[in-house]
Amino acid sequence: MLALSRKANESIMIGNDIEITILEVKGEQVKIGINAPKSVPVYREEVYEQIREANKEAATDAVQENLKNLFKK
Repeated sequence: MLALSRKANESIMIGNDIEITILEVKGEQVKIGINAPKSVPVYREEVYEQIREANKEAATDAVQENLKNLFKK
């Protein structure tokens, strides 16, 4: 992991087209802004984990359903 120090209104670049800007620092909370192409999904970690779990469950359900259908024939 790369750890960087930034102040309000300073940015970091990820590749050529993703910019993360520190908008505000209040106590232990940091507000950031993210500029990224629309083709790059940006999620909070807890939302990303929910999506991942839902996808994993959907894939498992689909495999189980396909196996049931296969053995019915």
